[in-house]
Parts: sequence; C-alpha cells; structure tokens
Amino acid sequence: TTIRVWSAADGAHLCTLEGHTSAVLSVAAGLDGTVYSGSWDKTVRVWAGDDGRPLRTLQGHTDAVLAVAVGSDGTIYSASLDKTIRVWSGATCAVRVLSGMDVDDCTRTLALGRDDTLYSPGQRKESIAVW
Repeated sequence: TTIRVWSAADGAHLCTLEGHTSAVLSVAAGLDGTVYSGSWDKTVRVWAGDDGRPLRTLQGHTDAVLAVAVGSDGTIYSASLDKTIRVWSGATCAVRVLSGMDVDDCTRTLALGRDDTLYSPGQRKESIAVW
C-alpha cells in the first residue's frame, strides 16, 4: 500500500507515498519527477516525487491496475485486469479506452518508445500491439 522513493545518487530515503488501499503493482516516473502508481485498489495515483504529496487519484478501471506508463507530454497510460488500457490526458485527465486489441487476456506491461508510441505485449498470443 506504500511506495518508498530513494535517491539513486546516494541511496538516501527521500519520501514515502501512502494512499493506496491495496498492494501497489506498478510504478512509473515522469520526466519532471512525478510518480505514478497502479494498485489492486483499481486506481492510478499521481504523486509529487520530491515530497510524496498526493496530487490526483484516477478512477475508472473495474479491476486491479497492473501497469502504468507516462508519456513525455504527461499522458498517463494504465493497463488493468479488466482487460482495458486507459489513456488519461490533459489537465482534467480526460480518459479514453483503447480499442481494437486482442482481449483474450489482460495486459500486464506497457512500454513507451522514444516518440511515445505505446507497446502492449499480448499474454497468450504471440503478438505486440503498437498504438
């Protein structure tokens, strides 16, 4: 339910992020130091990485959030056991659900390319979706 943030330079503990009501399953860091997390509690949380302040809670998934990724423009991507990938963008974090993917199983990982192309590996199929 918590995330600890450590300095890569000297190993010092910087802050602890508390707020999820179930186990944290994924963490991503933005270019500006913002921290993003996904949890069994079905939420994505956004944190100030310097002091652990909660900034936003994103709700919409109907099952655990297994993966989070953040684009260079701050767009947040989340993948869930509910077999959806959600895209949260803009100041209001307007959400859209990516469609057209093979949903035989949930997506457990997300990766972003240099140009913020989203890669979503299939789990039971030998495929990778590119968005």
